[in-house]
Amino acid sequence: MRFLLVFILSAFSITAFSQVDARLFRYPDVSATQISFVYGGDIWLVPKAGGTATRLTSSTGEESFPRFSPDGKTLAYTATYRGNADVYTIPVNGGVPARLTWHAMADRVVDWHPNGNQILIASQRETGVGSVNKLYLLSKTGGLPEKLPLPYGELGSFSQDGENIAYVSRITENYPFKRYRGGLASDVVIFNLKNLTAENITSNSAADGKPAWVKNKVYYVSDIDKNKRRNIWVYDVAAKTRTQLTQFDNVDINHMSAGPDDLIFEAGGKLYLLNLSTNKYQEVKINVVSDFATLLPRPENVSARISGADVSPDAKRVVVEARGELFSVPAENGPVINLTNSSGAFDQLPAWSPNGKWIAYWSDKSGEYEIWLYEQQAGTSKKLTDFKKGMGWKLFLVQGLKALLVYPSLWVYPVLPAFLFRKNLP
Repeated sequence: MRFLLVFILSAFSITAFSQVDARLFRYPDVSATQISFVYGGDIWLVPKAGGTATRLTSSTGEESFPRFSPDGKTLAYTATYRGNADVYTIPVNGGVPARLTWHAMADRVVDWHPNGNQILIASQRETGVGSVNKLYLLSKTGGLPEKLPLPYGELGSFSQDGENIAYVSRITENYPFKRYRGGLASDVVIFNLKNLTAENITSNSAADGKPAWVKNKVYYVSDIDKNKRRNIWVYDVAAKTRTQLTQFDNVDINHMSAGPDDLIFEAGGKLYLLNLSTNKYQEVKINVVSDFATLLPRPENVSARISGADVSPDAKRVVVEARGELFSVPAENGPVINLTNSSGAFDQLPAWSPNGKWIAYWSDKSGEYEIWLYEQQAGTSKKLTDFKKGMGWKLFLVQGLKALLVYPSLWVYPVLPAFLFRKNLP
């Protein structure tokens, strides 16, 4: 395999933004006093009141899904320190991470058991089917996990006595797009671990997920409201009623978790705390101080990340997509050429014209996905369409007619989504 090298450039001045307001923070969790979250692949901690965050982990591996133990003294999380996703714990005051799982399949932290001695994880170790997980209880000291009596599961939260679990069997908030309505939309189910009985507490066409059980209530995220935006809802276990708590109408709630007194959630790149006594929420202002060393320009070998290709008409070269850029690669001898060289854009699904003069592809360089043409002889690209929003399906007829007026012999076929040249360009 020939080496494909791309130079990664930072999109902003590193020096000017060494302290950053809270954006792009993921997987938040909250204890009685602290908030944990992932930023830049590391775990950070900040007081519940906000302020400047402290980085807890700094490994080259990526950490995700940090969850506080019930006493708030330990964090369980998933990390890829050895190339595989496994479960680790670390004291909130810092220390050497303790590895708890060693299976070849990925293990993902879901939550802690209320007893504080076990961790709920999702794993594919026994499914034999890709991307399908089962739920297990893992001792906080490691060992063999105990499989729960559920066919499969992705996320879950225990009742205070540990006898019931509210769970979802799939994560489909973004499948295949937002606002999905179909047979794969997830529901929140309460399963009694003693009686082995199940109750679907949402049972609707919307996508319901991320359950968090606090006292006698199950909080979850759903896009069932009139705007089809993901907001927080609460189910009263005794009264069997559902109530909407947040009213975001222009952004979605993407991550949500519960502590003893609050819910922490992320919406529009910001973190919010929702007080469980008043159901009122407010933004948590968080600053990060970092050297942002990962944003320094660097060469990157992307030869192992090829995801699309098309052969030239004379079969002497191949155009390949790797890490969001397009490369022209020789069949035998010759240079590898970065055609698009656009670190800030995602170029994909290339197609070579039959006369070999053009390469067409999708790119979001303009801010939305449009069809672009790369001219071989000039070495330049130009935007062909003007869909403005979305992937172009709804506007395909209008834009396609416009394209045919300019390029009568070009057939655009975005349903894949991609397009194919049927005849030579002029």
